[in-house]
Amino acid sequence: MYPPSDEPASPYPPPPPKNYVTVDLPAEKPVVVYTLMGITIFVFLLQLASPYIWTNPGGMTALLVKISGLDPLSALGVKVNELIIRGQLWRLVTPMFLHASLLHIGFNMYALYALGRGLERYYGHGRFLALYLLSGFAGNVFSFLFSPNISLGASTAIFGLLGAEGVFLYQNRQLFGANARSALTNVIVIAMINFVIDLTPGANIDIYGHLGGLIGGALFAWFAGPKYKLEGGYLAPSLKDEHGAGDVLRAGLSIFALFAVAAGVKIVMG
Repeated sequence: MYPPSDEPASPYPPPPPKNYVTVDLPAEKPVVVYTLMGITIFVFLLQLASPYIWTNPGGMTALLVKISGLDPLSALGVKVNELIIRGQLWRLVTPMFLHASLLHIGFNMYALYALGRGLERYYGHGRFLALYLLSGFAGNVFSFLFSPNISLGASTAIFGLLGAEGVFLYQNRQLFGANARSALTNVIVIAMINFVIDLTPGANIDIYGHLGGLIGGALFAWFAGPKYKLEGGYLAPSLKDEHGAGDVLRAGLSIFALFAVAAGVKIVMG
């Protein structure tokens, strides 16, 4: 027993203990992730079949098949700067659904599965789809601006998811406590390792596409991604997303316009 205190008792009740509270985060099922994976895998199967189905492509498609060794479907949709300048603008979008090999698509689909499920849980279906498509578009535009090489692959969008993951962890670091620092460090390390691999001589990887996707995804996440605020006090805590539908629309249109204008300037300049 402790000796009685000489100090008078306080007339006010003691403050509640400073403990952590548990709040449930949104739990959307990753239907968009699975749909994107299904579409991309289906397109890859069409790529494998296209040399047998489309045996006599014409024009620039036939030339690309002959020069690059691509299958006809890939030749129709890969990023080729000269053809984009001539007006084939779909090549700023379609490369994210095309792949060069089984290993290529396998790595990208694993990354989409690993990163995308958690992000879609917090972003919701529509906002996650916007993030993925904008990231892929931004990466292809960046590659168009700074790289003369032909390119294809979902990694432009995947790097956008990586950038969005980092922004999400940083903006909501108070909710995740000590785990936020280690998780954010992991994201940074993964990004750095991938860029080191990109710079390896002979890697034949589109570093500008990766960088553009990372920038596009991070920008969208910063201005439109989930940014939670704790409300309701200690007894009835709840989370409110500070970024509403208006923020998502404005950010999406602004980022699309930014990269579209950049591509347009290069097209006009030739």
